[in-house]
Amino acid sequence: MQQTIEIPLWFAILAAVLALIGLADRLLVPGVRWFLRRRLNRVIDDLNQRLQLKLRPITLTRRQSLIDRLLYDPQVVAAAEAHAAEHEMPREVAMAQVERYAREIVPAFNAYFYFRIGYWLARRLARSLYRVRVGYTDAAGLDAVPRDATVVFVMNHRSNMDYVLVAYLAADQAALSYAVGEWARVWPLQQLIRAMGAYFIRRNSNDPLYRKVLERYVQTATAGGVPQAIFPEGGLTLDGRMRAPKLGLLDYLARAFDPVEGRDVVFVPVGINYDRVLEDRSLLRKLDPEAKRVGATAAIGTMLRFAGRNLLRALEGRWYRFGYACVNFGTPLSLRAWLQQCGAGDLRLHDKAARAAHVAALGAELMSRVGAVVPVLPTALVSQVLLDAGEAGLSALEVKARCQALIERLQAGGARIYVPRGDLDYGIETGLRMFGLRRILSRDMAGLYRANPADAAILRYYANSIVHLLP
Repeated sequence: MQQTIEIPLWFAILAAVLALIGLADRLLVPGVRWFLRRRLNRVIDDLNQRLQLKLRPITLTRRQSLIDRLLYDPQVVAAAEAHAAEHEMPREVAMAQVERYAREIVPAFNAYFYFRIGYWLARRLARSLYRVRVGYTDAAGLDAVPRDATVVFVMNHRSNMDYVLVAYLAADQAALSYAVGEWARVWPLQQLIRAMGAYFIRRNSNDPLYRKVLERYVQTATAGGVPQAIFPEGGLTLDGRMRAPKLGLLDYLARAFDPVEGRDVVFVPVGINYDRVLEDRSLLRKLDPEAKRVGATAAIGTMLRFAGRNLLRALEGRWYRFGYACVNFGTPLSLRAWLQQCGAGDLRLHDKAARAAHVAALGAELMSRVGAVVPVLPTALVSQVLLDAGEAGLSALEVKARCQALIERLQAGGARIYVPRGDLDYGIETGLRMFGLRRILSRDMAGLYRANPADAAILRYYANSIVHLLP
């Protein structure tokens, strides 16, 4: 399914260590740096022959150069001067704040780390936890994307595994740059994430100066053709339903877009679904106002206990992977074509209110396209059937018959159903087994399946992943 991009392991490890400690330029003498640069150029040439979306020059630019570019950006300088005047501080103090923000945001992409260690880790982790599948791809639409366009993968956000899963599946297409929340800004994770080309964002920051630095970085990366991956929902779904989009990053992309001479921006809708989301119970807990809040230490303890139980099951030969993880790639949407079609023209010429209305319409269109390609997996089908049955018990045959009827309803609305091995009976048995192992449902002496009333919220969580697809 994937091509493995070969990079010498010793080279990847060296690059990873230097990226981790963040002292590459200081530690390397000129001769060694020249040798590694030659090796880097050979690897990049090889990668650009294999990748569908080649590594852009801005991706390979030294991090300090990108930081300096932000520091001297006219819009950023103007924002810093306005910030200094508003808060009655010296201009130099405001510019120092700009530099801190720029260092926080700008990634330090490392091709060795991304395509050797990062890809290997993502592949091993994803495939050890799930049966990973690409269910549907609009191959013709993706092949028609201009090679000089900036491609933005737009995804629903169900799990923190989304980052790993899509990076692995898209590794033969592009090196994706993710927008990652503040949760990952801890050593050494933040250094490794930066080496993967991701950039950090403060999702709820009300600081205009910070937002301007972030805006100009996103616009610079977009103008430079850097392939990106964004989650318009702005965070994980708590109840399983798709959330309304947050429009900040989309607004940054759209407000600087030149529909005539600029590089086109092409959005690729990506639908993600899992038979089991590892964080499902903790996400649902956040919806319960009476639930006791769990601190970092307790969360780590829970994670270690979870890992320990599954390791013990593996040693005893009783461990199963967590079902299927499926990704669908939908029909791309050209920003230039969309602006022409809706008559918006050049958004740079609109006032704030008019531009916001168009960006909201763009966000709704993108989320509609993402929702349309969310895969329908066995646990989602079984969840909906069990919820519809209420307290009544269902035999395996009745579950399968009702799942078949549900599939027909979903297909009538254009939903993308993933049937494992092309065998519906096997798929439904997989869904039943998943919930049975978690004691979310039980099977009585008569062979009838019933949901545990205490876990109705879990069933609803998985049923909600496809509720928007029901006609």
